[in-house]
Amino acid sequence: MKKLTAFLCAVAGAALAVFAGCAQEQTFTQKTYDYDGEIVSVAIDVTDRQVDISASEDGGVHIYYYDSEKEYLDIAVSDDDKLTVSLVLDKEWTDFIGTKPSVEYRKIAVEVPDGAIVSLTASTTNEDIKASSLSLADSITLSSNGGNVVCEGVNAGKSLSLAAKNGNITGTLVGGWDDYSITCTIKKGDSNLPESKEGGSKSLAVDCNNGDVNIQFAQ
Repeated sequence: MKKLTAFLCAVAGAALAVFAGCAQEQTFTQKTYDYDGEIVSVAIDVTDRQVDISASEDGGVHIYYYDSEKEYLDIAVSDDDKLTVSLVLDKEWTDFIGTKPSVEYRKIAVEVPDGAIVSLTASTTNEDIKASSLSLADSITLSSNGGNVVCEGVNAGKSLSLAAKNGNITGTLVGGWDDYSITCTIKKGDSNLPESKEGGSKSLAVDCNNGDVNIQFAQ
């Protein structure tokens, strides 16, 4: 029995050593993407990344991020002037064993032309999304599964959609209370918004599961 126990322990130890070797720490490199051409829309789709979106000072698009050989961004502009940003995970299953990369490597900062873009959508998991001092002609859609959604001084010409699961939705929107029609769905949390409000030239849709909603309006 003792021999069998020793053998099983040896096998388990060897397996752990193999997995630890497979899940080696990645090497991340700081990168910047710049684009000064026309952009009509932006779509950001990432996982396990904090996303900060703001207006650029020079009217161009600037993206600051970190890449590794196994986790990197695919950034492209289509022929119809649509910018897409997506996270590519080029990993074996053993690479998912172990800890996540350091926090500094899991941040993406996106700067876009203020007022010149028609629509913006951004989604992430397990991290926050924040949009600051940003105006879009048509719509803004932000969602996080496992993080907070924060808007500070955000203005969408027609519609704004905010969604969070296991996180809060907070911030300040440009415009008055009467400027927005509102729909708010909340589960397991508190909200300062009504479930429904009609009227207004803009629409605000909020969906929060297991978190709180606190949205203010500023003229």
